[in-house]
Amino acid sequence: KILSNEEIKTIITAIGTGIGSDEFNVEKARYHKIIIMTDADVDGSHIKTLLLTFFYRYMQDLIKRGFLYIAKPPLYNIKVGKESLYAYSDNERDAIIKKNDKSKVSIQRYKGLGEMNPDQLWETTMDPKYRTLLKVCIEDEVEAEDAFSVLMGDAVEPRRKFIEENAQNVQNLDI
Repeated sequence: KILSNEEIKTIITAIGTGIGSDEFNVEKARYHKIIIMTDADVDGSHIKTLLLTFFYRYMQDLIKRGFLYIAKPPLYNIKVGKESLYAYSDNERDAIIKKNDKSKVSIQRYKGLGEMNPDQLWETTMDPKYRTLLKVCIEDEVEAEDAFSVLMGDAVEPRRKFIEENAQNVQNLDI
């Protein structure tokens, strides 16, 4: 099913490695830095999770070779007077507000990357001098396999059990 998705087909073609045990060849990778860049909100997190699952399941050697990264776009643009500050989480936003005179603070929450003008996107998320990239690594193969199988696998029961056992630990719920 995933391999019939046009966007996934485009990703496979762009990377150049092919896919599947017979065709995949990490040596043919056209890029040694593949960056997942999604919105900073919950919807972006869902898309990021789906893409990570795809790379883990179908192109895991890209991860093992250190080719896969996640870009961190800001969630907020906070203007304090004429100065623009960027916050990447609610906690960062709150800390900036706390440090400044609230009457001089205006906050813009980005719903998506499309809400940023090109200069903002460049300076916060794309400029190699200032961007934050998170390198995707597999530290524990057994734990990673278990997490992807339980949370993203076809079997519903293990996922339901996980949710029931961990629901009390939720900190950021977006309904």
